[in-house]
Amino acid sequence: MKVVLAGAHGHGRHHLGKLRMLAHRGEIELAGICDVRPVEVDFGSPMQSSDLGALIEKTGAEITIICTPIHTHADLAVTALRAGSHLLLEKPPAASPAEHRRIAAAVAETGLSCQVGFQSLGSAAVPALRELIGSGAIGRVRGIGGAGAWERPSAYFTRSSWAGKRRLDGVDVVDGALTNPFAHAVATALALVDGGIADIETELYHAHPIESDDTSCLRIRMADGLVITIAVTLCAQERHEPYLVVHGDQGRATLVYTQDQVKVELTDGSVTTTVYERTDLLENLVDHIRTGAGLLVPLAATETFTQVLDAVRLAPEPLPIPERHQIVKRDQLGEVNHRFLPGISDLTARSADELALYSELDVPWTRVELLVAGRGVARYELNPDLPATDSPRPYLHGVRTLGGVEVTEVRPEDHVHHLGVGVAISDLGGANFWGGRTFVKDQGPAWLGDHGVQRHRAFSRLSDDGFAEELEWIGPGGRLIAREQRTVLARPVGEAWALDFTFTLTNLTGAPVEINSSATKGRVGAGYGGFFWRAPGTSTARTTLPGDERAVHGGRDPWIALSGTDPDGRDWTLVFVQEDDPWFVRVEEYPGVGQALAWDRPLVVEDTLTRRVVTVVADGRLTHEQAAALAAEV
Repeated sequence: MKVVLAGAHGHGRHHLGKLRMLAHRGEIELAGICDVRPVEVDFGSPMQSSDLGALIEKTGAEITIICTPIHTHADLAVTALRAGSHLLLEKPPAASPAEHRRIAAAVAETGLSCQVGFQSLGSAAVPALRELIGSGAIGRVRGIGGAGAWERPSAYFTRSSWAGKRRLDGVDVVDGALTNPFAHAVATALALVDGGIADIETELYHAHPIESDDTSCLRIRMADGLVITIAVTLCAQERHEPYLVVHGDQGRATLVYTQDQVKVELTDGSVTTTVYERTDLLENLVDHIRTGAGLLVPLAATETFTQVLDAVRLAPEPLPIPERHQIVKRDQLGEVNHRFLPGISDLTARSADELALYSELDVPWTRVELLVAGRGVARYELNPDLPATDSPRPYLHGVRTLGGVEVTEVRPEDHVHHLGVGVAISDLGGANFWGGRTFVKDQGPAWLGDHGVQRHRAFSRLSDDGFAEELEWIGPGGRLIAREQRTVLARPVGEAWALDFTFTLTNLTGAPVEINSSATKGRVGAGYGGFFWRAPGTSTARTTLPGDERAVHGGRDPWIALSGTDPDGRDWTLVFVQEDDPWFVRVEEYPGVGQALAWDRPLVVEDTLTRRVVTVVADGRLTHEQAAALAAEV
């Protein structure tokens, strides 16, 4: 049976080894190699070309093995099928569901076969474990946890143009720990269950300076409620064999899929371990073509995997793990050659045991934290789990003075949609990005179902002293209204520190968009909208400078200060500095300070809107002179 190999370098060398063995047994002939670079082989006399379709036609190849970068799979697969060749398509099969469907359509059109190279699914351990689950031997199954921890040098991510990339020249590549080296963990877990996927949560991180993830986890909820978690890393200090553990109420079964081993531990204390045979997928494909034997991994069986890959593709950009959480190794020239995450292999195991995501295991590098002089002064919540009526959005919380006095509050009883420090607008293009009820002219506050959401997309910079972030402002029904560039910096100012917060909104509606407030609709003095800081309602003796609440509310002083006393009797002061807008201030009802972008009339945004507010966070109750001096300094 004549075979063409497309992609003979990298992992393609593994296929060359297998082809050599089968050629020596007289089962196949390596008829051709398709690659952009010449390839030396020590068996047969394969024709070589960079034109796959022409190569298949000239050689009469019955099977084509595609082992090329992920983003090339769909085009090459369709080319091979239409040239009359069956396929062994390396995993992952495609870079998106749309490309998966293209390949499936070509399979249906040609009547040819496509086997996907998830080698773990060639193991007899998989059907054996499915049978065990179905028999009820381990009781009712509550979930499947997967863990994988490998070591990869820095050079692994520079081995090719697409390695460590999420996209290349505008084309989705979707390389990453979950979608490439540990794709077998995801695919094998999905092969153990039936039914469709209801929901997918992803957490993507990277220690290496790459686009894609090298440390990540996900949680899949199946339509029947069963949960699958997979936690993996390429930053372990040594290799740990990846595995899946099936949790039942009468025991557990662990599949080490690289070794085809299943260990069953029952609550009665009995333990059995079985090692199963594995069928090579190329040999299975040859057998299928010759005898009609069933394919072990037909393309249709990998649709749910492609759904997971697409969730990774569409997820926010992976978060960089600060270097203070890493062990960095360098070569003799001082170049970084390894990045390790201490304790990461134990962490992946905990995830598999508890069916938990990294962020649920209190891992410090899953949090975005601001530091000043080595002290944590704030955390940033990227993806809050909030009701739609709160207008979910990223926010700073746990903001505190250098002396440790907390000066923010999240979801207080008086206004549950107040979220620490952030940007909130009550009406942007008709969408409520503030939360709570919307003020309707001549009617008053009403629930309108008009709430939007601010969605984190990526950090272009993230370090201990701050970040630069891209967000999307999405209105009801998924309407993209604006894109925001947000820059947050924390820096020392004398014995205090300053939070420097800048945001730029870019109008994406294609027409001028209005910012309105309750005040522009008839509620006098309620011009809130823009940067907003909610201080703790438990603080007492609240005062403002340079005047009282009535004097500063709606004023245009270059700075104002808000002071209070926490329940432990410790005083604090916030000094807000800006140039553009009236101040929105509350003291008696609740403590909060912000901008009033639309104080008494709508603000029309043609293209972009940029605002900056700097807030000094200080211990003690500052005098007018002290506050003015700090305001002048920032």
